[in-house]
Amino acid sequence: MPSPRISRAANSASPNANGRFEFMSLLTNKTSVSDQPSVRLRTSDSPVHRKDSNSSSSQQQQLPEEDCMKLNPSFLGIALRSLLAVDLWLSKKMGVCAREGSSWGSARPMMKLVEISGHGIPWIAGTIYCLYRSDSSAGREVILNLLFALLLDIILVGVVKGIVKRRRPSQNRMDMFATFSVDKYSFPSGHATRAAMVSRFMLNHLVLAVPVRILVMLWAIVVSLSRVMLGRHNVTDVLFGFFMGHMQYSLVEYFWLSPNTLPALFKI
Repeated sequence: MPSPRISRAANSASPNANGRFEFMSLLTNKTSVSDQPSVRLRTSDSPVHRKDSNSSSSQQQQLPEEDCMKLNPSFLGIALRSLLAVDLWLSKKMGVCAREGSSWGSARPMMKLVEISGHGIPWIAGTIYCLYRSDSSAGREVILNLLFALLLDIILVGVVKGIVKRRRPSQNRMDMFATFSVDKYSFPSGHATRAAMVSRFMLNHLVLAVPVRILVMLWAIVVSLSRVMLGRHNVTDVLFGFFMGHMQYSLVEYFWLSPNTLPALFKI
């Protein structure tokens, strides 16, 4: 009679229907235990964590409109700010006569004489004197239109300065000749507008020799440059003023005063 131990072992090692043996060993238990951690969910894959990550990503996507505008500025705004930065930097570099202790401080008195040569008061006073002393009707017509151009320049520059209200550069010293209320503003340069307009007027309505014509053009350029060198204006103030002066001359040509249009004025 077989013992219970032998029969139990035989039953455990008995073949199955497929002819394979089934061994109940500790290996199967170890394998099953080692596979359990793979079934566990990771913390990052948990529904709670996934819900939090989805909510945070949706909050990042739904930014307020003003924040989006700050993070994505327009190309025009970037270009204008860059131009302003370059303008301020270049104006400060070119202000070589802004102080006595500047690199070209010894040339400051000469630049101030150039400044006075482009001032409005000497030009208006000289034009009125020439109009009083003129004997020919053609000469009075030209001088009267020059006076009209100078008065128009003062009015238009004053209006633009009052609208824009751009402060003068930080290196400027307020020791200018005969300043007015709007002269505390910088944009545009009245000297540059006047120099461009007067030079174009003289080149078109006065019979001048070639050397004199060259001197007139050089005078307009030097007056405009002196505004930046003295620290009175920024570069863009002078450039816009020079352009504005040319446009003012075209306006004077369009509204040209003549004995045919205003006979009463010329009779006086």
